[in-house]
Amino acid sequence: MANYTAADIKKLRELTAAGMLDCKKALEETDGDFDKAVEYLRVKGLKGVTKREGRTASNGLVTAQIEADGSKGTLLELACETDFVAKGERFQQVAAELLAHAVATGPAEVPQLLASTFPSSGKTVQEFVDEANATLGEKIELRRTATFEGGFVAAYLHKTSPDLPAQVGVLVQLDKADAETAKDVAQHIAAFSPAYLTRDEVPADVVANERRLAEETSREEGKPEAALPKIVEGRVNGFFKENVVLEQAFAKDPKKTVAKVLEEAGVTLQAFARFRVGV
Repeated sequence: MANYTAADIKKLRELTAAGMLDCKKALEETDGDFDKAVEYLRVKGLKGVTKREGRTASNGLVTAQIEADGSKGTLLELACETDFVAKGERFQQVAAELLAHAVATGPAEVPQLLASTFPSSGKTVQEFVDEANATLGEKIELRRTATFEGGFVAAYLHKTSPDLPAQVGVLVQLDKADAETAKDVAQHIAAFSPAYLTRDEVPADVVANERRLAEETSREEGKPEAALPKIVEGRVNGFFKENVVLEQAFAKDPKKTVAKVLEEAGVTLQAFARFRVGV
């Protein structure tokens, strides 16, 4: 007679996000010992880590942590293969542990963060991610992180579906504290996905390409040669208004630009980061 119940299978599946048959097999092999079953799934999963490396991790979550005084904030994206795993307790726990470590480590690129070590276990972050990969049975990828320090930092997380964790996350850094404006601007960035803070940040080759496309399009449309410079410049300005956050029409009041909203609030947007899962 089996030393486990359907409830045990359900609990193991929720914790590890492993398949139902795998959970049942794990409990059978460990005589119903729940902790050993978790270890069994980990060991079993590790054998398939390299096979999963080529898979696409297009689901996952974005999470963030802000210091109570707004002096520092960290944004992190953790990817997985399916939404089933993304909404599971174990995956979200992994994300929370990675976020806490990223906060403690400070600003770091993903390769440096993966090479860093958890003080409590001595494991590298890469080893920790590989173990999660094995336990959950899917490709798990620490995709992006961003950390802002100084001024006033705020975050906004947006759920695209009520049964999934946040899929969009925004981190903003103002020159001084203004929680309401920070939230409004972060929500705007989440909705309108700007690529740049100012015109000066747009690479010269990107601007040159937009100008070339604008000119070719105008010629195809049969615009008068004499009018081309003005038309092209207008279309390039249109590109800036779509992609530079300070020049975008503000979500809550399209009659104002984001720059105008910030000016009226007496604050400056110093930096922003926007992550959307899988994009």
